[in-house]
Amino acid sequence: MALEMMDEHEQSEFVRNWLRQNLNAIIIGIAVGIAGLIGWNQWKAMRVERAGQAQSQYAALVTAYEAKDADAIDKLGAGLRAKYDRTPYAVFAALRDAQRKLEADDAKGAVESLTWAREHAELEPMRALATLRLARVRLADGDAQVALDLATGVGTAYKAVASETRGDALLVLGRVDEAGRAYEEALTALDAASPRRAFVEMKRDDAIGPAAGPVATQPAVAKQVEPS
Repeated sequence: MALEMMDEHEQSEFVRNWLRQNLNAIIIGIAVGIAGLIGWNQWKAMRVERAGQAQSQYAALVTAYEAKDADAIDKLGAGLRAKYDRTPYAVFAALRDAQRKLEADDAKGAVESLTWAREHAELEPMRALATLRLARVRLADGDAQVALDLATGVGTAYKAVASETRGDALLVLGRVDEAGRAYEEALTALDAASPRRAFVEMKRDDAIGPAAGPVATQPAVAKQVEPS
């Protein structure tokens, strides 16, 4: 019988019976909802607290770098990666560590730190930055194909750097025409006032010769050059 066809007494009895039969489920549902809301708020508060702790530890790490305190740098950097691995501060720490390793001619250590940063970066621009730095290190270490694969996987973030890195890797691989087109793409993405523009133009010219006109409006010049 549809509820709207019952009289008031029948409707009341129907509702009371329904409540008796479903009371436990209703109570459990309310309890779960309240618990979920409390849990969500607690989770958000915990994330804010953890971000604040990570920020403080990263600030201490910066101070350690300024003081050139190697022991403090190692300890603070390791702590950020272990306890706050999903925060941007841990990724920043890994990027700084990679730079320190490169300055110490430790390419293997730099690769490890950059790989860690790439795998843990949740923000796409940070992941792209770590990926491109890793590609440059791998290229310098003789792994041109790996560098090309890494740079090719980068999206729109750092487009100019990604294209230039692809060009460098393609040139090492002997794919000269493709390298020239990659440099053209880099020049198209670079600002006209960028100090790096002249350097990329020089790479492009060495690969395929000077362009016939402005990069933004002229197609790449295809000219076969034997790789050195």
